Amino acid sequence: MTTVSKDSMVTLTYDLRLDGKEGEIFESATDANPLMFLHGAGLMIPAFEEQLVGKKTGDKFEISIPAASGYGDINEEAVVELPLDIFKVDGKVDDALLTPGNSIPMMSAHGQRMDGIVVSVEGETVTMDFNHPLAGEDLHFTGTIIEVRPATEEELSAAYNAGGCGCGSGGCGDSGCGDSGCGDGGCGDKAEGAGCGSGCGCN
Repeated sequence: MTTVSKDSMVTLTYDLRLDGKEGEIFESATDANPLMFLHGAGLMIPAFEEQLVGKKTGDKFEISIPAASGYGDINEEAVVELPLDIFKVDGKVDDALLTPGNSIPMMSAHGQRMDGIVVSVEGETVTMDFNHPLAGEDLHFTGTIIEVRPATEEELSAAYNAGGCGCGSGGCGDSGCGDSGCGDGGCGDKAEGAGCGSGCGCN
């Protein structure tokens, strides 16, 4: 029987809690909408993948990942102030776009996609937080392996040639991508536009 290993396709369900096994469910992948990923392609949190190795179809799992091994600790340097002008489209700012708590996809000076959360707008300055929404959180997963099988050539090619995104706990969902931060190149010079939604376009 195929077990979870590098380049196997894994389909599973899970419940994610942020404050231990007794906490409220933060995110789920259900039987109707399971998570499927190529193991070892860098699409998931490494600590999550490591603890699935050797499991087979039908196995249940319980995985606890401390913040440092998940999305990292909160980085104060990832909270930055940006000029209001870069959020203008056709010379105007969409006030709804800059609502505190709103997630805005932006581009770094190096062309890397980064999702930022609006913290505040004061005068001509917008404070954005580029920490991952789950930064500083301990993650606790419980779930079941639905299927493990060898990946097809097409699946391998798609995963390794498309640039992928490290979406950790929930695949390409509302949680955003990888460990986005401002990096050493600053936060770029423009937003991608008011019409951009959330999702995973990390590269």
